[in-house]
Amino acid sequence: MFMFIPLKLNIMRTTNTSSKILLTAFLTLFSFLGMSQENVGTISGKIYEDNKKRPVMNASIRISSEDSKIVKNTLSDSIGNYIVSGLKPGKYSIKVQSPNHPIFRRSNIVVSAGKTTVRDAKLDRLEVPNGEEVDEIMVIENKEISKVDYDRKVKRSNNYSINSPSSVNGTGVGGGYYVEDPTNHNTESYNSISENGFKASVAEPLSTFSVDVDAASYSNTRRFILNGQKPEKGAVRVEEMINYFNYDYEDPDNNDPFSITTEVGDCPWSDNKLVHVGLQGKRIDKSDLPPSNLVFLLDVSGSMNNANKLPLLKKSFSLLVNELTDRDKVAIVVYAGAAGLVLKPTKGSDGTTILEALEKLSAGGSTAGGKGIELAYKTCQDNFIKGGNNRVILATDGDFNVGMSSDDAMEQLIVKKRESGIFLTCLGFGTGNFKDSKMETLADKGNGNYAYIDNLFEAKKVLVTEMGATLLTIAKDVKIQVEFNPAIIESYRLVGYENRLLNNEDFNDDKKDAGEIGAGHSVTALYEVVLKGEGDGKTGVDPLKYQNQETKTEFTNEMLTVKFRYKAPDGDKSKLIERTLENKIVATDKLSNDFNFSAAVAEFGMLLRDSEYKGTATFDHCLNLAASAKGLDKNGYRAEFLRLVDAAKIVYSS
Repeated sequence: MFMFIPLKLNIMRTTNTSSKILLTAFLTLFSFLGMSQENVGTISGKIYEDNKKRPVMNASIRISSEDSKIVKNTLSDSIGNYIVSGLKPGKYSIKVQSPNHPIFRRSNIVVSAGKTTVRDAKLDRLEVPNGEEVDEIMVIENKEISKVDYDRKVKRSNNYSINSPSSVNGTGVGGGYYVEDPTNHNTESYNSISENGFKASVAEPLSTFSVDVDAASYSNTRRFILNGQKPEKGAVRVEEMINYFNYDYEDPDNNDPFSITTEVGDCPWSDNKLVHVGLQGKRIDKSDLPPSNLVFLLDVSGSMNNANKLPLLKKSFSLLVNELTDRDKVAIVVYAGAAGLVLKPTKGSDGTTILEALEKLSAGGSTAGGKGIELAYKTCQDNFIKGGNNRVILATDGDFNVGMSSDDAMEQLIVKKRESGIFLTCLGFGTGNFKDSKMETLADKGNGNYAYIDNLFEAKKVLVTEMGATLLTIAKDVKIQVEFNPAIIESYRLVGYENRLLNNEDFNDDKKDAGEIGAGHSVTALYEVVLKGEGDGKTGVDPLKYQNQETKTEFTNEMLTVKFRYKAPDGDKSKLIERTLENKIVATDKLSNDFNFSAAVAEFGMLLRDSEYKGTATFDHCLNLAASAKGLDKNGYRAEFLRLVDAAKIVYSS
């Protein structure tokens, strides 16, 4: 059964055009799902507040049957609309929760086969002392806290975090209150990026970096654009945007866990050439995955109250639970004011127990992230499966604000834990206080990967469609080193990977940490290169006095050499793979779809960053190039990219 949620395609304001886009998206998705509407009905409507009917976005909507069983969950879209389809005829009730509003309930909603029942929800605005706004009225010990109780019990603290005593037991976590600082509504944080420039190959012939299979930057950037905002420049990591997509690289044909593909052609945004290097991890069918020992480490602090945080987190993990078998086991650790084990290791086949534990979670308290990480790793280690997939899956907005809160302290903790043989997956949620910088640090340093979940479709991509790549590591400490032939290439520039650069000597140092590759992951790297004699001579490097700048003639047919080092997931000694790229420029009309599509994504990223190297790049050119290289696009991710570029044109034209 599919869970239908409205797509957030209204970019900046409610217009006739945006309504048509939204309607088209609905019709297209219904056609894609192939759902028959003859024997089922639909509930739809609008969530709004006050008499002006101002829309409420991301309200959590729960539909329950007459016997109080939860049937469907969804979120309202950017203009307050929601739709829940596939309902059997009968009577239902609706429960709506949203920050700054009391809970809304209605019952006896009659659904008929083949018909749509419209039920709008008008939410009252909740005002609190001193003019601040409370995130949400909490449910504590299954009792709702009313506004009167709030006024009587809640006291404001200096950091605007107001909490009831939280408790951790075998079934769930007690709730609390969380009030945002009204003077700083957006505290999202991103690492700064100093964009790679051109380097003279005669002076610096080696380029060394760690692979990056994280894809958080793409979905997080998408969230900004679809909300009508320009993303923070630090949020745009071009390599993560490129590696969000799968490419049609050949599977490994030997005992190595991945294959290597190289290609060179004209650069779409300049008069230079573009080198494309592709790495394809061995694909493993879900049925062949080893048993998993998973610990869900879930942030249930007060900052997770919003509908696009804890409620979306629960739905996302439910998708993963449905994929597990009796060979797998799951434990759940939560952290807020304290950390606790709310579900002991449970067989994956006992999905009901796991889902019930997830559903009981509520948000409240401060964020003791360090304690939660310690307990999660201990739980995973205590249930370690030799030869299995032992992994902690951390889900949070990254807002660690109590205890071990600094990036340096977290990094030291995670570096220590990665020696245990336990891998880490970081899933980011939410807006407003999202700490991308901490999430990126944890994933980079903890033998892990990092994704940002902005909707259920992204959750399905990460936790179902690409389950093997997300959960099963096939190679760790994977490093790339490219040696450029100065007789062919005058200068080069690595596109992206600014936060993954390594010293050249790190390539052969097996003690140096690097990135991990999951089953089926593909890794793509692009270099913009200037051929010998075609540059302007302004490489920024003076001619060398003591080094012979001429390369031996027997290597003039080689443009560059690509070297990879990797370790087995449980290994300490690296293996080396080496490939050379022939000095042969592929004609523009012969370039692969993978080359052109990855170039289009890189062009898009440079436009979002307003890169000084964007050259002649435009959104229209990017759109046309990507459209020409869409290919089979089995899951529709490339088609979605086209719509995203089109939306970005609107955002950046305003």
